[in-house]
Amino acid sequence: MRFRPCIDIHNGRVKQIVGGSLADKGSAAEENFASDKGGGYYAELYKSRRLSGGHIIILNPAGSEYYEADRSQAKEALSVFPGGMQIGGGINDENAAEYIEAGASHVIVTSFVFRNGRVDADALARLNSAVGREHIVLDLSCRKKDGRYFIVTDRWQKFTDTVLDSETLELFAASCDEILIHAVDVEGRKSGIEPDIVELMSNSPVPVTYAGGISSFEDMELIDRLGGGRVDFTVGSALDLFGGTLSFDKICEKYGG
Repeated sequence: MRFRPCIDIHNGRVKQIVGGSLADKGSAAEENFASDKGGGYYAELYKSRRLSGGHIIILNPAGSEYYEADRSQAKEALSVFPGGMQIGGGINDENAAEYIEAGASHVIVTSFVFRNGRVDADALARLNSAVGREHIVLDLSCRKKDGRYFIVTDRWQKFTDTVLDSETLELFAASCDEILIHAVDVEGRKSGIEPDIVELMSNSPVPVTYAGGISSFEDMELIDRLGGGRVDFTVGSALDLFGGTLSFDKICEKYGG
């Protein structure tokens, strides 16, 4: 198990938000932290600690007044740490190669591979053709409904018909190099992890990263135990880099590299 860092970009700034609060209307979100430093600063920090495999997420949709500012921050980070970070947010088969050429190791995709709540196999095939399976991370972020976890799209606002389970992980693993899962109901809340999701992720046939709710080293130890050492993790709002109390240095010492 290892630590995967993050750079979340919203309204042109590096931020940490409460995941379930994100809305397209008015580009609104409940903020935990807004940085006065750019994406390049954090990418340089992660590079200096040899923390590869982290993710950059553009949170505003294409067409937003902030979208190009988000992209500028993201591309700055990619240029600072070429090959060291993944990028998601508005990725499709037409722009994916652009981000790989800009320095991303992988593109992260959710909404593009779903249509009307169902998996769009043709879109997934086009994405594979555009950049290759080895450059694709599927974000299967989920929320709980009726006792089960469903994959959510469009900045975590829309439920799909796809339940997250072992069969789903097996299906998607055939078309990607890694899987990223945000536990959206606890994302940004620093209230503890979703253990059922971590246990489920331990069955993934490809490398997998958990995000959501981590607030202590005990949470990290629980992920390690429930995930059998196979589930990587990311920490956002609870990290001291982003206004929290968890030491970035201590996490790097224990789980970095």
